Amino acid sequence: MKRPAKRHSEQVLITQLKQRDEAAFEELYRYYSPALYGVIRKIVRNEEAARDLLQDTFIKIWQRFAAYDPEKGRLFTWLLNIARNTAIDSLRRNQFTQPMPTNETILSVLGNRLEEEINQETMDMADQIRLLDDNQQAILNLVYFFGYTQEEAAQALHIPLGTVKTRIRAALRRLREVYSDG
Repeated sequence: MKRPAKRHSEQVLITQLKQRDEAAFEELYRYYSPALYGVIRKIVRNEEAARDLLQDTFIKIWQRFAAYDPEKGRLFTWLLNIARNTAIDSLRRNQFTQPMPTNETILSVLGNRLEEEINQETMDMADQIRLLDDNQQAILNLVYFFGYTQEEAAQALHIPLGTVKTRIRAALRRLREVYSDG
C-alpha cells in the first residue's frame, strides 16, 4: 500500500520553490490547485476555460515565484491573486460580461475549498469574511474575487466610488486585525 506523500510546512515549501525545486512545485499544485480552480471557474463560468487558465496560473506562479515575499502576505493570498488576475485578464481579452455575483457564491467556493484544501492559517477565511457587514462582503466579492474595478463595483451597487474605497479599506483593516491576532 502506497503511503500518502508527506506535506511539508509552508515555509519549507516556499524555500524549496525559491530554489526551483520541481517536486515542491508539484506539491504546491496538488495542494492549492483545487481551491484556485474553484475561484477561476466561478469567474470565467466555463469549465474548459477554467482548466486552461489554471495551467496558465501555475506557469505564472513558477515563473514569478522568486518575486514572492512572505513579509508582504500569505502564500495562498499571493496564489489567489495570480489566479484571479489571470481569469480576469482572460475575461477582458475575450470581452465577456459577467452578472453581478452574490456574496454566497464566492463564500461557497472559498468555504468548501478552504475547509478541504487550505492550510490552517487561512482555513477560516470564509468565516471571517462572513463576519463583515453585508456591504463590505459585497464589495470584497466584486473587487477581489470577481475582478470588478472599483468603478465597476460602484456602478453595479449604485453607490459612490468613494464609498466603495472606504468600505474596502474598512473590510481589509478588519481582516488584517483578525489574522494578526491569530
